[in-house]
Amino acid sequence: MQQDPVLRPFHCEICGKNFTLKRDLRMHLKTHVVKKAFSCELCGKRFALNSYLRKHIRTHAGEKPFQCELCRKEFSRNSLLSRHIRTHTGERPFHCDICGKDFVDNSTLKRHIRIHTGEKPFHCEICEREFARNSHLREHIKTHTGEKPYHCEICGKDFSQNSYLKEHIKIHTGEKPFQCEICGKDFSRNSHLKEHIKIHTGEKPFHCEICGKDFSQNSHLKEHIKTHLNDKPYHCEMCGNSLLCYYMRTHIERSSMIKI
Repeated sequence: MQQDPVLRPFHCEICGKNFTLKRDLRMHLKTHVVKKAFSCELCGKRFALNSYLRKHIRTHAGEKPFQCELCRKEFSRNSLLSRHIRTHTGERPFHCDICGKDFVDNSTLKRHIRIHTGEKPFHCEICEREFARNSHLREHIKTHTGEKPYHCEICGKDFSQNSYLKEHIKIHTGEKPFQCEICGKDFSRNSHLKEHIKIHTGEKPFHCEICGKDFSQNSHLKEHIKTHLNDKPYHCEMCGNSLLCYYMRTHIERSSMIKI
């Protein structure tokens, strides 16, 4: 009987079996774990096949036996050369059946498909957060370790992610690569451009729970809420305190628990 990919969306790439839950797929994948008998004497990394080990050793030796005949650039693996050649030919043979976009290699296509499926196979063992890319997981782990390997040569400030460093450097250079197509205003960050566009569209997604007023930016809502801080019209019969309506329900629940 064929398995329904809608009811069982988590697919094992090794044997083709489908699962309803991601955790079931993870448990199943452990049954495919292959003994990695071939060890690299330089770094200790292990491989299931000797051919994989030989390819890996080239990264230590700096050996690059595969050369591009068009630009003479050299590569340690034939697969890397094949991918590079497509930058000359413009060939994109890997096609997304969902949106029609084409890619130079299969690994890039697989990463792209996760945008459509929402799949996040890379799992943080510290906080359980999941990521679509392993590189995103590695960057995230630095928030737990406190590691900040990306250094600004201009002011000496350190950052946990390279993207944060790039955003920061724009403060020094004055670079503003994100332009509003409506009014031509430039911004250093895409997030700032998105906030600005709401001025043109009239979109106000940030809502004040106290008075019902809406705002285009979260920072404007936060500033607005401060105007309510001295306005406390709701009186708690249990303890005598006056509160904002926004906090009244939570306060009453806590007061009831204390009385119990």
